[in-house]
Amino acid sequence: MAAAETATPPRAGRHPDAPRYEDLFRCVHCGLCLNACPTYRELRVEMDSPRGRIYQMVQVATGEATITPSYIEHIELCLACRGCETACPSGVQYGRLVEAARAEIQARTRHPWHVRLGRRLVFEHLLPSRANLRIAGALLWMYQRLGLRALVHLTGLLKRFDRLAELDQLQPGAEMPTFFRHYGKVFPAEGARRYRVALLGGCIANVSFARLNEATVRVLRRNGCEVTVPDDQTCCGALHVHAGLREQARKLARRNIDALLAGNYDAVITNAAGCGSTLKEYDDLLEHDPAYAEKARRFSALMKDVNEFLASIELNRDMRALDYSVTYQDSCHLAHGQKIRAQPRALLRAVPGLTFREMPLSDLCCGSAGIYNVQHTEMSMALLEQKMESVNAADPDVVVTANPGCMIQLQAGEKRHGKGRRVAHVVEILDEAYSRT
Repeated sequence: MAAAETATPPRAGRHPDAPRYEDLFRCVHCGLCLNACPTYRELRVEMDSPRGRIYQMVQVATGEATITPSYIEHIELCLACRGCETACPSGVQYGRLVEAARAEIQARTRHPWHVRLGRRLVFEHLLPSRANLRIAGALLWMYQRLGLRALVHLTGLLKRFDRLAELDQLQPGAEMPTFFRHYGKVFPAEGARRYRVALLGGCIANVSFARLNEATVRVLRRNGCEVTVPDDQTCCGALHVHAGLREQARKLARRNIDALLAGNYDAVITNAAGCGSTLKEYDDLLEHDPAYAEKARRFSALMKDVNEFLASIELNRDMRALDYSVTYQDSCHLAHGQKIRAQPRALLRAVPGLTFREMPLSDLCCGSAGIYNVQHTEMSMALLEQKMESVNAADPDVVVTANPGCMIQLQAGEKRHGKGRRVAHVVEILDEAYSRT
């Protein structure tokens, strides 16, 4: 690793979104990140550790190496869980580095035609489009609810193809009606209004986690919040950033800033940890945009995860008792990206009657990581198996987390390695406690 410590000048003509030279050389190669890295723990391959990946980024940055299929493979296999950031004594912002490396790969390489088509359909025509998400959600709902999924299972097709069976388990549910029906609405606070907040509904979450979004509105209202669901909001761009599509992510960021910043809200709320991490980093994404840099800084300052916000105010304690046990899985982008750990636990412990059981290795990635579990299913399932060992060791009645993607992954884990336990978001537990029945 000594070569990476030599301050060789960066090569000329680097892509503007490539890893920053000064960020790369903050890594001192101490190795404290290794045990925090899920792929290194699984493979024990140095080039699949944060330290090893940074070494490769330096080689590309200085022109001592080129972007090869091997380099792409090592960078793409990273979950970008940012567990290494928590472990790093030098403050290396690894999440920013790996996202920049992927942006450079995206700019300088050409994917096969079918990959380009798939990425275009998902990132340009599905995630940012309310109409297309509604259509996709309706089709998925019909597939799941009208017996077509059961028919596919009866054919035995999934048993013949392991990958299809795994992807079927990772398939998100479709909830009707979607949360899009609430866009443009303002929900008054219950009792005296203490705060005015805006809720970001997300993209896929409006279809697959519509009831979670509605529960979030109810919990915020019970805590004195007037909740606005801005009509002009769109996808946050988190999946685009993780895929290296930073320019597309910037377009979405500008649209969200325009839709929310002028509302003079006390906070902008999200219930998705992965989305929140990107939303809080709009200032980094748009730092070189003269028209939006200052707006992005103000927007990022307003962003709050729902756990973070509720734990920062005087919580409404008028709850009924819930007589069961829970454990909490730290969502990576909440624990490592946003440094929010104590708040979800404090909210759960505030529920009367609820028994909290700490999970071993709760902040080690479950393998979801956005769409990682679809792109790298084998590695994702290996990490999920390890996570379920921790869940089973805690042996709760309900598994709780703070990110929709983690919920899908843990639901698959309960089917494969668990006891079929319920998986819930922290907000859903609070909503249950606030309900009258």
